[in-house]
Amino acid sequence: MVKKSASCHDTNYKSRYFYNMAVKHFNVRVYGILTNQQGQVLVCDELIKGQGITKFPGGGLEFGEGTIDCLKREFMEETGNVIEVTEHFYTTDFYQVSAYNAAHQIISIYYLVKPVGDFKITTTQKIFDFVNKSDYAQTFRWLDRATISENDFTLPIDKIVGKMLGLKK
Repeated sequence: MVKKSASCHDTNYKSRYFYNMAVKHFNVRVYGILTNQQGQVLVCDELIKGQGITKFPGGGLEFGEGTIDCLKREFMEETGNVIEVTEHFYTTDFYQVSAYNAAHQIISIYYLVKPVGDFKITTTQKIFDFVNKSDYAQTFRWLDRATISENDFTLPIDKIVGKMLGLKK
């Protein structure tokens, strides 16, 4: 007797792996990797639910919005600057549950970006150097691309992208 492999057409497989999962929603995140003329990458330190995280600039896709429009909006909201997307860098290719909502699966998309015109932003050298400690406070830093690694980031997908950047020096 030949044993059938599980597939999406197998109703037992569906009930075991899809319908009983706690994750019920996709949360699409879009981030930009901006490198300056000194070879430094812009990162954002943010305070979320009392926890300091280091991430790439960007955020959540809103319904009716494309990924590139989302990233342009997020950069304008976070940095006050207009950017242009130059190329796709990475999209999550594994299952990742949200650190903030166990019912959400995170899908993150990363693009390489460049500024349109002069890029003006206040940055700091110190990690989590917030002016005020309110939720969603943010500050920005430049990290040297030559030494960037997964250890510079907080969340799992950003860690992978940080490692990829470090390997593509």
